[in-house]
Amino acid sequence: MGNKIVITGMGVVSPLGNDIETFWKRLCAGESGIRAIDIFDEDTLAELASKIAGIAPDVTPENLAPKDMRRNSRYTNFAIEAANQAIKQGGFDINQEDPFRCGVILGSGIGGLQEINEDSVKMHTSGARRVSPLMIPKGLTNMASGLVGIQHNFQGPNKAIVTACATATQSIGAAADMLRAGKADAILAGGSESTIIPFAIAGFCAMKALCTDRNDTPELASRPFDAARSGFIMGEGAGVFLMETEEHAKKRGAEIFAEVAGMGETCDAYHITAPRPDGSGPAAAMREAMREAGVNPEDVDYFNPHGTSTKLNDASESQALRSVFRENMPPASSTKSMVGHLLGAAGAVEALACVMSIRDGIIHPNVNYETPDPDCDINIVANEAREAKVAVTMSNSLGFGGHNASIIIRKYG
Repeated sequence: MGNKIVITGMGVVSPLGNDIETFWKRLCAGESGIRAIDIFDEDTLAELASKIAGIAPDVTPENLAPKDMRRNSRYTNFAIEAANQAIKQGGFDINQEDPFRCGVILGSGIGGLQEINEDSVKMHTSGARRVSPLMIPKGLTNMASGLVGIQHNFQGPNKAIVTACATATQSIGAAADMLRAGKADAILAGGSESTIIPFAIAGFCAMKALCTDRNDTPELASRPFDAARSGFIMGEGAGVFLMETEEHAKKRGAEIFAEVAGMGETCDAYHITAPRPDGSGPAAAMREAMREAGVNPEDVDYFNPHGTSTKLNDASESQALRSVFRENMPPASSTKSMVGHLLGAAGAVEALACVMSIRDGIIHPNVNYETPDPDCDINIVANEAREAKVAVTMSNSLGFGGHNASIIIRKYG
């Protein structure tokens, strides 16, 4: 047996559903999970320039009592639910394992921002004594990874990577490195996010990052690579993979869904929010991922881009693709066109779409692609799903701060 790192379980919470098959079916159908925000009061909503979001259904993890759910942040409960799904699908029994060889690497871009915001308001309106004793643990960005470890008795390496929108992809890559280095047998890896609150929406609106001109047609607002794109749409959710060494997975007779074959990471070292216009940072990460996986540009059958639907990101990432693939441009579609931007969870949910493309031989569409942009001259799978033989996939995640991560997931065998 080689040193392959494989995926044996998956879990998802998303605006398109909180189970893998529902999420994937709706994604391939081109359905949008973006809708008008109905969870804010009218006066608050009236003040916000963006009034739409990709809101996930509430979760009720079977291993959490209602009291315990209330003690957690929403993003943490999302992570627990997605981890539960991955464990169940993978048929993983911790009682048959060495718990110190089982780890968790689950990140979040922002963590429990809602609780921090709410208790800050309490502090200033009602005094310090009104601040909740749970504010700190609910707000911590590592609490999802910690609580998933507690829930499943995974006593091995446990940490949270925080690199904005590159978080989940870097978490998956870090898990693969740790498994490859022999520091664990199995790791739950991915990301979770839930920041659809007025405070966060206001912040992103202030920096002119969100789409504000399609509040009346939310399903048309996220339009990656389209000439009329005008900003990203806030989304929420979680994606978690159960990852193992090939040897360990085979020993316990697990079904293997795909292989995590390579990952590349770079930093733009350019600007806190804007990407380098020439796309050289992502391009270098993509080349490193292919080098580690031992694949060439012509081997990539499907590309899931970061594809945020912002002017700068889509143009820069397109330049990166042209630089790397040249005449071998693979078909590409942005999952964000239907779920919005899940921030620290985005990379895991998009990697899940890659695994499902490999499984079913279907590439989900990039919806709302109507007017080509010369700055985004790539091979878009526009508006309708496409059947294709998919053995090698690549997915990009690019975060504020200049963080670039590219991952290769391929068919196992």
